Amino acid sequence: MLTPDTPQNKVIMGIDTPQNKLIMRIGNMITRYYSDLSKWFLPGKAIIIYGPRQVGKTTLLSNFLSQEQAKYLLINGDNIRAREVFSSQSLSTLSDFVEGYSLLVIDEAQMIPSIGKSLKLLVDSKPDLRIIATGSSSFELAGQVGEPLTGRKRTLTMFPVWSGELLNQMNRYELNELLPELLIYGFYPEVINTPGILRKQEILEEITNSYLLKDILVFERVKSSKMILDVLRLLAYQVGKEVSVSEIAQQVGLDKKTVARYLDLLEKAFVIINVRGYNRNLRNEITSKSKYYFYDNGVRNAVIANFNRLELRNDIGMLWENHVFMERLKKRSYQNLYANVYFWRTWQQQEIDIVEERDGKLFGYECKWKNGRAKAPKAFMEAYPESSWEVIDQNNYANFIL
Repeated sequence: MLTPDTPQNKVIMGIDTPQNKLIMRIGNMITRYYSDLSKWFLPGKAIIIYGPRQVGKTTLLSNFLSQEQAKYLLINGDNIRAREVFSSQSLSTLSDFVEGYSLLVIDEAQMIPSIGKSLKLLVDSKPDLRIIATGSSSFELAGQVGEPLTGRKRTLTMFPVWSGELLNQMNRYELNELLPELLIYGFYPEVINTPGILRKQEILEEITNSYLLKDILVFERVKSSKMILDVLRLLAYQVGKEVSVSEIAQQVGLDKKTVARYLDLLEKAFVIINVRGYNRNLRNEITSKSKYYFYDNGVRNAVIANFNRLELRNDIGMLWENHVFMERLKKRSYQNLYANVYFWRTWQQQEIDIVEERDGKLFGYECKWKNGRAKAPKAFMEAYPESSWEVIDQNNYANFIL
């Protein structure tokens, strides 16, 4: 058995690869898009930071507070005393608890029962108190803050690292050099910051098995993760393809309603994202099925236990389409590019991977790993003559996602 100190293991772990030298240089210096939280405050609104577990919400808070000049109170949702205070929903108790502080920060706030109602009391009664609360998908699953804080919150969604955030530490050439590794191991901060492919795999397996499914198992009382993982594996092999809930139900031995519920929970847990088909003019456009993408390629590969190099894979097209879709989603989210997103396909097998509807126009994008010479689907261009169409490949993807 190889040990971490043997020269052989250094070769296996990829310590000397250009990609890992670049990662070692980056270290923990990745500057996240929301790093300066102060500019996101609005009068009368609490900042709510959502996102998958392990994407860096707690680190973001720590870095922000290390430079904060105001007197702040930082609590964690698993603090027993804090849970008692905020669960009381007593304005006098809450006021006494935060007296003398100008900033209240609650990490893992979803662990506090009825946290939304308590935050509403504070927002309404203490306009000078700035409030930040972070939560994983449990915020959504437990229905903690949605309705109580309507009109009183500013929601920020954190994703795994965005390629645009990496440009703070490298240039576009170096980012392109890192692309093969990103396609396989994804963008979770700890994964990016860790040299050695074996350790990356261990981290991804831990994230997938111990963190991402935790909220579903705890808050939705799903008794076993096995069936959910079975559903996820089927989705992992169908990235970029239309998915039939009935077919998945048949393959995993569950009823259709249960599979639909699992898919909904996986979306709320920031594991997968659902995309519907576009339909406006043509009778033969398909809209009854969905596509599913993974929030992170590394998690997708961990689900199917496949970390092979790109040259040994037969699913590079799926990895590329998932990568392009998610990096574009991060860009739209962070840069406020508002768009409805679909895929497009006809019964005659004409298709477009990504269709954005924005500013009253349609923009079609076809994802090709290798330099693609493809023509726009005739039926699409005839039905939507004002639309545009473009192939996204290795030559032009940077402009599309950055």
